[in-house]
Amino acid sequence: MTPSMSKFQSFKVFSTKVWRLAAPYFMTSDQKWQARGLLLAIVLLNLGAVYMLVQINEWNRFFYDALQNKDQPAFWHQLGRFTYLAFGFIIIAVYRFYLTQLLQMRWRGWMTGQYMDRWLANKAFYQLEISRFAKGSDAPPDNPDQRIAEDMNLFTSYTVSLSMGLLNAVVTLVSFVGILWVLSGSFGFSFNGSDYTIPGFMVWMAVVYCVVGSVLTHYIGRPLIGLNFRQQRFEADYRHHLIRVREYSESIALDRGEPVERQRLGGRFGQVLANYLDLIRAQKRLTWFTVGFGQAAVVFPFIVAAPRFFSGAIQLGELMQISSAFGRVQDSLSWFVDNYDSLAAWRATTDRITSFEESFAALHSAEMARERNTANDDQIMVDSLDLALPGGVALLGASSLSLKAGDSLLLKGPSGSGKSTLFRALAGIWPWAKGRLQLPADFDARVMFLPQRPYFPNDSLRTALAYPEPADRYPDAALQQALRAALLPDLADRLDEKDSWGQKLSGGEQQRLAIARAFLKQPRWLFVDEATSALDEQAEAELYGRLGAMVKASDGAMVSIAHRSTVAGFHDRQWALELDASGSHRWRIAPG
Repeated sequence: MTPSMSKFQSFKVFSTKVWRLAAPYFMTSDQKWQARGLLLAIVLLNLGAVYMLVQINEWNRFFYDALQNKDQPAFWHQLGRFTYLAFGFIIIAVYRFYLTQLLQMRWRGWMTGQYMDRWLANKAFYQLEISRFAKGSDAPPDNPDQRIAEDMNLFTSYTVSLSMGLLNAVVTLVSFVGILWVLSGSFGFSFNGSDYTIPGFMVWMAVVYCVVGSVLTHYIGRPLIGLNFRQQRFEADYRHHLIRVREYSESIALDRGEPVERQRLGGRFGQVLANYLDLIRAQKRLTWFTVGFGQAAVVFPFIVAAPRFFSGAIQLGELMQISSAFGRVQDSLSWFVDNYDSLAAWRATTDRITSFEESFAALHSAEMARERNTANDDQIMVDSLDLALPGGVALLGASSLSLKAGDSLLLKGPSGSGKSTLFRALAGIWPWAKGRLQLPADFDARVMFLPQRPYFPNDSLRTALAYPEPADRYPDAALQQALRAALLPDLADRLDEKDSWGQKLSGGEQQRLAIARAFLKQPRWLFVDEATSALDEQAEAELYGRLGAMVKASDGAMVSIAHRSTVAGFHDRQWALELDASGSHRWRIAPG
């Protein structure tokens, strides 16, 4: 493939990416008619702005002719004409800016909502994170939060501004190239005994000038594309690590890890600065050329048209009109030169969103068949369950088990044997799972998982307690009773207090608050994963007793993971994870 064909294919691929990202909003979204209306209004305002520039270009000739001829009445008349031309152009410019920003804002809002829904649907946000460890697969996109928060904004703003700028450049070129063709006249010269005439000489000079400038700009500024892509990634990585230091501030302080975190933050910020320095240098090289290119364009038309002016073939007004028309044509043809930096940033942003888009299709889907019981056998049944780690290593194999209503079961096994992963598979969030899972009809509606480290939104206590359900679904009396049952009576009168509960509360208090959720929501199927590890034995025994009584009252079942031997007394059955006798280093479940 020739270099020219390769570049064409690259442009075609990039154009396809842009179309796939942009088309849904204007073609199929629920806002498509408003979007089309705004886009049409912006296009019409751009056409109106070009029309006003044509009128102002014509005004140049009359105004400067009046100055050259010292025609005072014509001078004042042309000043009056300029007033309403300028006023009209100002109105168009203001509303073109306003509607453009409005379209960008609405498009960003819709696009952000779409990607946020896809990110949060089907546990994609979780699977994207754990896919980072998948062996032999492409790395998932870095920092999806930045791609949703920043890249969507950059993509919509660049797409609208650059596309409207290109439209404006094309319309301006079409409008002024005819004017410049007529005004510039012909250029005649003799060569090798023959006479030659070039009609519309200024037009051809503008074309040659801008084509050469565009080619040079591309070769000078090409490194900006990759540098912009990496800059966004390094900035996001640095910000992400700052957030982690804030979230784990207590653990870091207890470990006296400040020097290590300072070194890591310094290293990440060093990447930001190093890449930014490369970006500045690349922009400096491009600026040397583009600024010089623009300054030369100011005097270029005067140099070319000067012989005709000094010979008396044209007057000052026509010279200024030629200069203005040449400037408009040159600006239109130089659109690529003037916007190369923005084009590079736009391409980098488009590539980041496209890779984010592709990551959803590449997600590992859970292979475990999930069925709902329609018979009266109220139980959970797992047949031929196989679990693997993200790297592809088998973890749990060939296990079949059942859990009936009324069971109270303890899952035992060494650390790393797959106990928590089994819970994830039962919850349907673990992608590397195979087998057949039969569930009661009310499982999804009445199941609850209590992890070792629960999540609480930074909001009021009632919101944190009711999460993920709306807090107003539960009366204050029920919320307070749940807190007291979870041995948190001091929090019962602080329901409306807002705070970062995940950081303010101790580990034991956080676990008790999560258990309070269970008392509030009364699940029938309860899975407890080291959810009392931070509690003392007395508190653990009291809470386990209450949880067991709650589940039995609802004719449900409880499955626990715990390493303390004291927890076994609150369960009727045990499952043990043992090494497979085949020597494959896989674990299997041995029902007891």
